[in-house]
Amino acid sequence: MKVLVTGGAGFIGSHLSERLLDRGDEVMVLDDLSTGSMDNLQHLVGEDGFDHRIGSALDESLVTELVDDADCTVHLAAAVGVRLIIERPTHTIETNVGATDTVLKAASKSQKRVLVASTSEVYGKSTAVPFTEDDDLNLGPTTCSRWAYACSKALDEWLAFAYHREKGVPVVCVRFFNTVGPRQIGRYGMVVPNFVTQALRGQPITVYGDGEQTRCFGHVQDTVEASLRLLDSDEAVGDVFNVGSDREVTIMQLAEIVKERAKSDSEIVLVPYEQAYAEGFEDMPTRVPDVTKLERVTGFRPRTSLEQIIDDVLADLRAKGVGTP
Repeated sequence: MKVLVTGGAGFIGSHLSERLLDRGDEVMVLDDLSTGSMDNLQHLVGEDGFDHRIGSALDESLVTELVDDADCTVHLAAAVGVRLIIERPTHTIETNVGATDTVLKAASKSQKRVLVASTSEVYGKSTAVPFTEDDDLNLGPTTCSRWAYACSKALDEWLAFAYHREKGVPVVCVRFFNTVGPRQIGRYGMVVPNFVTQALRGQPITVYGDGEQTRCFGHVQDTVEASLRLLDSDEAVGDVFNVGSDREVTIMQLAEIVKERAKSDSEIVLVPYEQAYAEGFEDMPTRVPDVTKLERVTGFRPRTSLEQIIDDVLADLRAKGVGTP
């Protein structure tokens, strides 16, 4: 099978591309390198069955060419990271919605299967944990750019299901909860690589807000496994699935675990949201997925421990010289 991976030079995309090649598929990566990096793919360049194009998922002619040539598409290309969303909300909305529409339009011409990456952010400010896929969404006001990403990804899902119902495109939507692992960078606000980097450098580990907000962190390899099983499943077509770990921790607990695993002397400090981002910033109090449907359809649920995830990030950043004098 030949798979087009948009955003394939990114953190999740590079791991997915690697796994696809390992199982014998051909891979074509499309990435504009705005947040991804060719460093993530360098070890795949020259491998049989791998190819890549530097370009935008908004480029209709290019996307149509690549979708036509592939058997299916995994659409990961998106604006990501809280900091990028806050600083460039227009870019976030145009990129996420425009690129998804471009991919789905191309896929509709030949009824090619598309897996659309969405996010746990679509649940917004809901506190009715664990989140199930048919829960109502509870987003903040349109005047707060924090919710631009969540809204754009919810619209991506609506677009996907509209193409499925009206044009018969076989789509699967996946809502990724916090995915972590080697190759992830903290540049756009990703909390685990930021905490690990600070711990390795002996810098203060900066926890935003009061630290009582909770998250669930899943290993990127579990995310890839779940995504591939959903991509291959006929039963998954036309539906949406939570993908992530369901072990809930506060961000303060996360900082303490990182400090312990890194054997760091770093101090853990609280930083007000308005200092970290901007006045009026709103955060999600909790994010816990119900992965019952994922397990029922695929026979798989993410199980890698948080401690193992952090150890893998520590090893990756140490190998890159982080914390080395």
